[in-house]
Amino acid sequence: MADEVQLDGHVPPAGEPIHLPDPSYLPALVAAGTTIALIGVVINLVLLVIGFLIAVVATVRWVRQTREEMAELPLEHPH
Repeated sequence: MADEVQLDGHVPPAGEPIHLPDPSYLPALVAAGTTIALIGVVINLVLLVIGFLIAVVATVRWVRQTREEMAELPLEHPH
């Protein structure tokens, strides 16, 4: 039958490599900074500034980390 699958242990090669980013705490830090900044809007200007600085610094580091990872990929890898 044409619908039967041959189970001979042979696995076809993958079509293209898959790139997964490295684990990072930076997305959680951006979220925490944004949350602190939003709470600061309601409660205190100091919290707003602290949360904003945390979010901005974490975002800059996250973008830098992503750029470094993308630079390490082979040229033929689709972005």
